[in-house]
Amino acid sequence: MSSSGHHRIFKGAVDADGNPLTLATRDGRFTYVGAPMPDMPEATGAQIVDLQGKLVLPGFVDGHIHLDKSFVGDRWRPHRCATTLRERLAAEKQEIAAAAPMAQRADALMRQTVSFGTVSMRCHVDVDASTGLTHLNEVMAMRDKWREWLDIELVAFPQAGVMSCPGTAEVLEDAVRAGVQVIGGIDPTTLDGDPHGQLNVIFGIAEKHGTKIDIHLHEPGDIGLAQLHRIASRTQAGGLQGRVSVSHAYGLGDIGAAELDTIARALADAGVCIMTNAPGDRAFPPILRLREAGVCVFTGSDNIQDSWWPYGNGDMLQRAMLIGYRSGFYTDDDLRVALEMATTAAARVIGKADYGLHVGNEASFVVFDAPHAAAAVAAAPAARAVIRHGRYWGGPAQLALDPALLRDTAGSTPT
Repeated sequence: MSSSGHHRIFKGAVDADGNPLTLATRDGRFTYVGAPMPDMPEATGAQIVDLQGKLVLPGFVDGHIHLDKSFVGDRWRPHRCATTLRERLAAEKQEIAAAAPMAQRADALMRQTVSFGTVSMRCHVDVDASTGLTHLNEVMAMRDKWREWLDIELVAFPQAGVMSCPGTAEVLEDAVRAGVQVIGGIDPTTLDGDPHGQLNVIFGIAEKHGTKIDIHLHEPGDIGLAQLHRIASRTQAGGLQGRVSVSHAYGLGDIGAAELDTIARALADAGVCIMTNAPGDRAFPPILRLREAGVCVFTGSDNIQDSWWPYGNGDMLQRAMLIGYRSGFYTDDDLRVALEMATTAAARVIGKADYGLHVGNEASFVVFDAPHAAAAVAAAPAARAVIRHGRYWGGPAQLALDPALLRDTAGSTPT
């Protein structure tokens, strides 16, 4: 951070609406964010950076990622099919045991996400009676390595179940003592077979230790709907408004309009947030209708090139595009919603401090060749520059070829 103290003025940019934008930074923080000023103190030793009409967006926030599962940083592993969730869990354990060390894989994925412009994330880490805190310790070591560039909120994720995996409740408590900020859960009825028991454990730990909650809920239709009502009710009863999230909530994509209106009001009243990554083969929550009811909806990568599916790269602008694509977001306003889910909405959920393009905040942002935010979401351009703490960090690696290979030896260049 030796150069963070430099005074820089980034001029010639455009903001999310396409309006002219100037940013000034000192000591790694914003000292000015707004319209160009004719009397900007450019003669006071500041370094002037002309962004030449390029778009500036805040850094991305990945609201749901699994750093312990990905094979990024390892060899490609063809997807293995599984017919049940338990089969998938068994296959995953086998593949992770045979993979490169977790620290190596998590490190590679964290570097990749930072190169795309991610500044913060909520990471779910497998914690259960058989795994113990092994995954958590590995991810926490990598979190320390990347602390300057990534603000990571950790979730203790009991993927094997809570009630159906004896001893897991105790390990979740151990994870809280080790420093996780969020207690996870998963399919209390269809996987665990005891919805009241699982929610009693999860909410009990959260109320005892002051942690947040984030429950994976893949349950369909009426089962998922009933679960969401239970979660909203427990959130209200425990005074946990604004501290509970449900990830996926597929059932919200299965139900009718009247049921949706009722549960949306309940979720909004309880301050329960919904995370969706717009999965490719499943109905998923109707984002705009939930937001209209006052529900906070955010997004994340979820699994990235792991045992669950081969897709993903950690680029949250691409994720925003996929959110819009699957949701039928065509207007500029709707495309901006997709971006908000990957920036300010996710930042609010994880409590990211000093976030956004505002004076006094950490001077971190991403630069794109696009006229405004809606165009960036629609095209998800790969090329970008990442500015962290007021200085150039880098960006996605460019593909380099030997110039000799690019010479035309077969004939004239087409025009």
